[in-house]
Amino acid sequence: MKKTWKIACGALAVCWVLPLAACSCMNGADPNAIKLTVWVSEADRPFATQVANDFKAANPDKKYHIVIDIQGENEMATRVLNDVENAADIYSYPNDQLSKLLNGDALAQIAGERLERVKAANSEESIASATITRGGQAGVYGMPYTDNTFFLYYNKSLLTETDVQSIDGILSKCEGNKKFAFPMTDGWYTSSFYFGKGLGYEVSYNESLAETNIVCDFDNPTGEKVTQAMWELVKDNRMKADADDSKITAGFHDGTVIAAVSGIWNRTTIEKYLGDNFAAAKLPTYTYGKGTSEAAQVQLVPFAGYKLLGVNNYSKNKTDAMDFAEFYTNKENQIKHFKARGFVPTDESARADEEIKSDVCARAITSQLGFAKTQKDVPTTLWVPLQGLGSAMITGAQSGNFDLKAQLKACVDAIETTTQSKTE
Repeated sequence: MKKTWKIACGALAVCWVLPLAACSCMNGADPNAIKLTVWVSEADRPFATQVANDFKAANPDKKYHIVIDIQGENEMATRVLNDVENAADIYSYPNDQLSKLLNGDALAQIAGERLERVKAANSEESIASATITRGGQAGVYGMPYTDNTFFLYYNKSLLTETDVQSIDGILSKCEGNKKFAFPMTDGWYTSSFYFGKGLGYEVSYNESLAETNIVCDFDNPTGEKVTQAMWELVKDNRMKADADDSKITAGFHDGTVIAAVSGIWNRTTIEKYLGDNFAAAKLPTYTYGKGTSEAAQVQLVPFAGYKLLGVNNYSKNKTDAMDFAEFYTNKENQIKHFKARGFVPTDESARADEEIKSDVCARAITSQLGFAKTQKDVPTTLWVPLQGLGSAMITGAQSGNFDLKAQLKACVDAIETTTQSKTE
């Protein structure tokens, strides 16, 4: 599952003691108040706290005690399912965790007039990301509030709009210690090379939404050429292939990174470092089949997912939790969330806001969504093997030894590992 919503190790350590802290928070609170616990990322805690205060003010006829706790969204399903009956009433999660959460009975279905309001307000794609079919019946199990994809940040004093259309164009301006950063050890990003050539996977599920079979074609002849293109980039000393969030932001800070692939969560930091030179665009193309008759520019195609706010099926105050989730994700709060974090709304009316329409990152994301793969029905086995493939490339670039076919086959074999034998 992925992605992007990372937390510092210290915050992760804190989150495991939060249930005890949350219990103590009732000390001094009105025992008759309706208690709601909300789990969000560390960076979203200030925003969620303000929304909680606004929600209480908007409902003066009820007494609420709302606890905002920190939990990394990339591990939300694991954390919730660790003790679903005592997990948060409301929590934010990326939509690729939907099947896992639903399989664990951790999500309440949205229905009735509330569902009609949520559907009417938000984009068709975002609603589809929260929809899953069980027993022949489709249901919606989360309220969307922002896209979850990645795009290109760059220093516009060193790169032109033409340069950033291709990786070759970016690399041509990487002189001296200047580099292009791409997280080549992270499958959420590197899968975009394979998707660009129409490669992918198919996942089969049983009635409990457990994976029973996974097929992946990344290792066919086309996939081998895609991997060769990736390998050529990793070997290029103008590439920062071991990039992660901290290295990308540090590189923009000290000037060693002039362009990088990342997501909206790094926007505030990168913009602070680049100042007037801050710019963003859709992902560039890469060279496929370099030096052969098949040579072509191929558009990188990233995952496009959505962040959802879900309500725990075991919440003791399910209706109030639904009310809070709907309030948190309404038009006004999606606009406020954009101003606070740069999150592009899924609410169609909010997207039409002039400030959002003119925003450089919002334009980049909108453009990127025209070249994206919906992050749904993703194999749970995808991430670790692709991470291993990227790490093997980086090690190989240092040692001069990388057996492409063997490493790619091992990667795909690991992705295709299933639990079918256990379920038959």
